Amino acid sequence: MVLFKKATKPGEHEVVNEGNNKVMHVNYFNYPIIPSIESDPLIMAKTIDVLAQIQNITRIVFHQRQKYEYSPLQTKMLSEIAQIYNMFLKQKKILVQAALGYYGDHEYFNQRLQSLQYIILNLLKTDPIGAYVETKRILRDEKINIEHTEQEYEQHAKAYLDFLTELFNLLGNTLLIKRIESELEGYSINDRSLYQKILSPLSSPNFLYTRLFTNPPIEGEEIDAYELDTNTNIQIFNIKETIKPLYHLIVPEFQLTEEKYGLIELARKVLSEHKPKTEEFIEPEKMRENFFNIGRDLIIELASHKNLNLDFQEINELTNILVRITVGFGFIETLLLDENIQDISVNSPAGSTPIFIVHGIYSECVTNLIPSPEDVESWASKFRLISARPLDEANPILDTELILPHARARIAIITKPLNPTGIAFSIRRHRDKPWTLCLFIKNKMLTPLAAGLLSFIIDGARSIIVAGTRGSGKTSLLGSVLVEISRKTRIISVEDTLELPTEQLRQLGYNIQQMKVRSALAKSGSEIPAEEGIRTSLRLGDSSLIVGEIRSTEALALYEAMRVGALANVVAGTIHGDSPYGVFDRVVNDLKVPKTSFKATDLIVIANPIRSADGLSSKRRIVQITEIRKEWEEDPLREQGFVDLMKYDAKTDMLQPTDELINGDTFILKAIGAQIREWAGNWDAIWENIELRAKIKETMVNYSINTNIPDLIEAYSVIFMNDELHRISEKIKNKTGELNSKRIFFEWEESLKRHIKENYKPY
Repeated sequence: MVLFKKATKPGEHEVVNEGNNKVMHVNYFNYPIIPSIESDPLIMAKTIDVLAQIQNITRIVFHQRQKYEYSPLQTKMLSEIAQIYNMFLKQKKILVQAALGYYGDHEYFNQRLQSLQYIILNLLKTDPIGAYVETKRILRDEKINIEHTEQEYEQHAKAYLDFLTELFNLLGNTLLIKRIESELEGYSINDRSLYQKILSPLSSPNFLYTRLFTNPPIEGEEIDAYELDTNTNIQIFNIKETIKPLYHLIVPEFQLTEEKYGLIELARKVLSEHKPKTEEFIEPEKMRENFFNIGRDLIIELASHKNLNLDFQEINELTNILVRITVGFGFIETLLLDENIQDISVNSPAGSTPIFIVHGIYSECVTNLIPSPEDVESWASKFRLISARPLDEANPILDTELILPHARARIAIITKPLNPTGIAFSIRRHRDKPWTLCLFIKNKMLTPLAAGLLSFIIDGARSIIVAGTRGSGKTSLLGSVLVEISRKTRIISVEDTLELPTEQLRQLGYNIQQMKVRSALAKSGSEIPAEEGIRTSLRLGDSSLIVGEIRSTEALALYEAMRVGALANVVAGTIHGDSPYGVFDRVVNDLKVPKTSFKATDLIVIANPIRSADGLSSKRRIVQITEIRKEWEEDPLREQGFVDLMKYDAKTDMLQPTDELINGDTFILKAIGAQIREWAGNWDAIWENIELRAKIKETMVNYSINTNIPDLIEAYSVIFMNDELHRISEKIKNKTGELNSKRIFFEWEESLKRHIKENYKPY
């Protein structure tokens, strides 16, 4: 936002519409002292003068070396006083002259008229609390006078008393007076201490647009507090105003000295002349690295010029702030530092509502951040450049991803005309490390037996659809499927928005190839369509195929891949659906996949959030693991084509095995077993192996908890111990001629102990 385009003097203002807000920006750049409504009666008077002329101002911002912002509540307090001033100055002027001028010969009234003019023309603007106190005092004195003077005085004084009473009542009903009424005893005219208590503005650096309220809620109950990094702190409060907890963020930008503020502002102005080129946004990580190096050198040079001694840590902190507010994404990046955050919502119109988050522990929270229109538009422009996809009235939807040094996130943006009030963001933060089945056991999304069952089916190279509602954990669960695939197998992932942990798995030794295709929501673009990408994957050699999300016509290609890849490698993907039949309905009726092709699906895993009875929280759970039989023609639900292997039990809050699973009434598991000599026709052997895998997953979780080593159930150790299971199984089979589960587990557990000893600190 470019303010004060014309030369303006201190105290001159501009009114800007920001979403539904009408904000008054006041220039105080050359004012000799810090501008302050609460401390300076002259500035208060000038502000009330303006508010009396302009209606519906929602915020006031003074601009000097920093910004001083008065909240909507504080602005409303001042606007109420301005309205009273305006009314008495204009509408009541004739009444005052008539009522008081007529009785002007009385010895008291000339003096009283002067007092009244002093209250309305002076105190009401410079000290409205004093105006209230003085009006109350005069009313009290007049009532005493009436009791001790002739009846004629009371008649003459009626209009005057009515006038004072109306003024007193109006002031008494204002937010300002109600807020401090209990503290008025002994108040002295022009005492500013009460104003300083209730009208203290939020100060922020001029280089920040998004508002951050640094003061914690007065009546808030702190329920948690933790640190993200140096000078970045989180407090969680329960507050009366809303059922959502308050996520209160304190950032380094608000803890700098005046000298450091000056450095940042100067460096920002210099860097603004060297904006990154469009092509640089294609490689955002490289661009950030370049700008960090440039910014660091610039801050060192400016600090030297100003004779400021900064250590290495201070220089890096200032440089990180500089990168965030120039080529970065401001406070969005700061929020993404928090591994507890799962979702971030930036609603429109910008500037009118705070940012909301979904917290891993406290569910939905409101933050102390209100994004500005300038920042929202800037973020949208950067996402357009990074994604190389349009975002305009012809293309009002943009799906892309954000990759930062400390976090990955999926970004969904909507704008006009789809969103009539402007630009809005929905940001899904991905976990820093790949999810594992062990992690899901620990947070109770699934049981050890369910993990063992999925591990068995993945090793059996079957086709799996993970379904659920938005926010149910579909993509996270699909990522854990990747972790269960053997590192001997090549993997190809196909996504329109990069969400799967392919880079992390590549670093862990996987042979994995990533493909990015055109979004189903995009009308055009340089990327190839999803269905073409899937078909291309079939020409890239023997591989497992993982499709991020099935949205549109690529469903046909995916089922083609399932049919081609059956009994060879895992084919898996996600889709929106809350039940097996819901998946069938979406795939066959909405996406037009033939029913015969749908039979290529071997397993459907349904993940859904389970709401608590009070409706205040939810927990992610796998609620169904269902096998797809092949002997049906038209309707798998009616013709028993869906066979549940496990179902969620609300009473125990756990997945429970069905009789079909326990009794071995399962086509898919027996078909997997039929490929292995030791298991062929032997359900007990198959079930024993599933239980072995379940016990292994549960053992890793227990060791992680008992040894206080959370990393033991992260991808690195889980993948290594999965490899150990295969190595040990093969060794024992070659040595004894059978897969003895007890012996396999014993040797595997010994290997786990060695792994802990070699890779983690003593426990």
